[in-house]
Amino acid sequence: MKTFTFHKPTELEEASKLLKNIGQGHLLAGGTDLVTEMKQGVIEPNLLISASDIKDMSGMVWNNSGLTIGSMVTLDEIASDAGIGSRIKSLAEAAISIATPQIRNIATLGGNLCQRPRCWYYRNVRFNCLKKGGEKCFAVGGSDKYNAILGGSSCYIVHPSDSATALVALKAKVEIFRDLQRVSIPIDDFFVGPEVDVARENILEPGDILISVQIPKESMDGKSVYLKAKERQSMDFAIASVAVMVKMEKGLITEAGIAAGGVAPIPWHLSSVEGKLIGYFVEDIDVKAISSEVFADARILGQNGYKLQLVQTYLERALNLVLR
Repeated sequence: MKTFTFHKPTELEEASKLLKNIGQGHLLAGGTDLVTEMKQGVIEPNLLISASDIKDMSGMVWNNSGLTIGSMVTLDEIASDAGIGSRIKSLAEAAISIATPQIRNIATLGGNLCQRPRCWYYRNVRFNCLKKGGEKCFAVGGSDKYNAILGGSSCYIVHPSDSATALVALKAKVEIFRDLQRVSIPIDDFFVGPEVDVARENILEPGDILISVQIPKESMDGKSVYLKAKERQSMDFAIASVAVMVKMEKGLITEAGIAAGGVAPIPWHLSSVEGKLIGYFVEDIDVKAISSEVFADARILGQNGYKLQLVQTYLERALNLVLR
């Protein structure tokens, strides 16, 4: 592993300045993904900046607007929080589905949202894939069992974050420290696909820091669920996942949020499904028809066709769970 400099600032301004002024600098949260990339030789940072002492990025705050979760809050804290478990079930389910208890004790929400792809061509130093500056996506015509069926464009990675899928369905916002200011944006706008920039998965520029995630009260007032398909029952990433949030008043659906994970380079916001729910009574919803139609634009590669039926089935199950 290449030698690097280590800093442990206490303020956002100091951390941002270090990230912006020193090339190949990386912000260190829990480190479960970043350190793995370093060991694999995928990245060779000159500088690591620990965020563990930056108070603005820690803690959870409940108020009349909803819940704000600092990006340095661990996945275990989220999974074990009684308030989240009772009011934001999908986020608790997503958090507890990630890796192992040991990893959840270290891994953070911000790190989970910003983790890099698990595509083995990207992770293997022998392949100079498109995402690493090469000329092709080796998954196309190669080993593509776990790659994207939606939104692949030129690169067919899948976004590995379970919490991201749940938060998109919950219509969360993220707060970013940028140019000495705090900027709040919808989480949908935080992620970028390969058609925007093949080299990255989010909008963070050098010097930017993800401070927190804000979940609106309106989403917490609804019923939510997160379902995840994986090959192993523990310590595995989603082959396909679905997060659904629905708010109803006397059987009328007044709000909905739906997203799919494990099938696209970003958490896939199923806004078309939301449009088929909002303003309709539950008894008028044909869950099976909606689930079978929504992925009509899927592009199947050589070995990942099973994902289409899997994500359709999980969407149907999730909708039935929140609507019954």
